[in-house]
Amino acid sequence: MNKVVAGPAEAIADIHDGTSLMLGGFGLCGIPENCIEALVEKRIKNLYCISNNAGVDDFGLGLLLHQKQIRKMTSSYVGENAEFERQLLSGELEVELIPQGTLATRIQMAAMGIPAFFTPAGYGTEIAEGKETRKFNGKMYLMEKALHADFAIVKAWKGDTMGNLVFRKTTRNFSTSMAKAGTITIAEVEHLVQPGELDPDQIHVAGIYVHRIFQGSNYEKRIERKTVRIANN
Repeated sequence: MNKVVAGPAEAIADIHDGTSLMLGGFGLCGIPENCIEALVEKRIKNLYCISNNAGVDDFGLGLLLHQKQIRKMTSSYVGENAEFERQLLSGELEVELIPQGTLATRIQMAAMGIPAFFTPAGYGTEIAEGKETRKFNGKMYLMEKALHADFAIVKAWKGDTMGNLVFRKTTRNFSTSMAKAGTITIAEVEHLVQPGELDPDQIHVAGIYVHRIFQGSNYEKRIERKTVRIANN
């Protein structure tokens, strides 16, 4: 089945106000830039976004934050985004912070059809408020529920017209699970190929999980750098 759409505008055409979205990426790599730009242009409001991080002020989800299109964020790392901080402190943005491993596992559980699991992470902290706890082998655990979304939007290195996806390096950290946890999955890829051109042993997400795919363009491929001192000229 050919799942190719013309571009990001067509891919997100049925995303509307109040939709829940999972957006792939890790740090600044693997971000579905084209779909995010299309969401900005469409001016959709009250989005619930699930992503490992919230981008930076002028890139990734930071673009949606600047337009105040996001109502709630579920993330594990939200640094390096001044607008995110401002909206959080002013009460404009609802935020659910989750330990990174717990976030990844909640998405994985949704991908596997498992409704909940127990983890020691977060027990005895604010994260545990209102959640079921149990003791296993003398240790306390916290029950966390699987995390689903109306749409999962990911960026892959390669994909074929049937939706099979190949990711590169750290971009697969969340995207491979997210692609299986959305009711509808949209994939933008750097290289779109024909069926049979991908090595079956290299495919990370099978096409059965992907509903729409298109070849993206103009990717920035930003790199995070930590500056420890200013070099002398």
